This record gives sequence, C-alpha cells and structure tokens, in this order.
Amino acid sequence: MLRRKPTRLELKLDDTEEFESVKKELESRKKQRDEVDVVGVPASSEISGASGGGEGKTREQMIHERIGYKPHPKPNTLPSLFGNLQF
Repeated sequence: MLRRKPTRLELKLDDTEEFESVKKELESRKKQRDEVDVVGVPASSEISGASGGGEGKTREQMIHERIGYKPHPKPNTLPSLFGNLQF
C-alpha cells in the first residue's frame, strides 16, 4: 500500500476571527436561553395554551411535528378504513 504525504492545513487569521465570532454568538444565545429558563418558567396552564413558535413543546414533539409524525392512531371507523364511499 502506498503512503501519501500528510496534507498541510493552514489556519488563517480570518478563520480564527470567524471562529471566535461564531463561538461568542453561540455563548450569548445559550446565556439568553438559560436566563429565560430561570426567570420566565411558564406555568402548566401557559404551556397548554401556547400554540405557536415552539414554545411549551418538548423536543420530541418538535421533532414529530417537523417530520410529520402523528403518534396518535386513527380511530377504526368505517370512513377511516374505506374512505368516503358514497353509493
């Protein structure tokens, strides 16, 4: 088997600046999210009343909504089994 020479990677100043800016942005988002979780803990009635923006939904519910999975089975009635047949 042939061994090739190691690839040389160069780290430029622009790359480090971009990394630092992205890192600071992520840290500020995390800090804001933590502050909101600590200060603005919603009551259970507020969670059930929230309908938009992903507020009050669990991670699993957001994933199910995103992929279109509906875990509740459909009732076994004639229209659901055979469609809307009209005679």
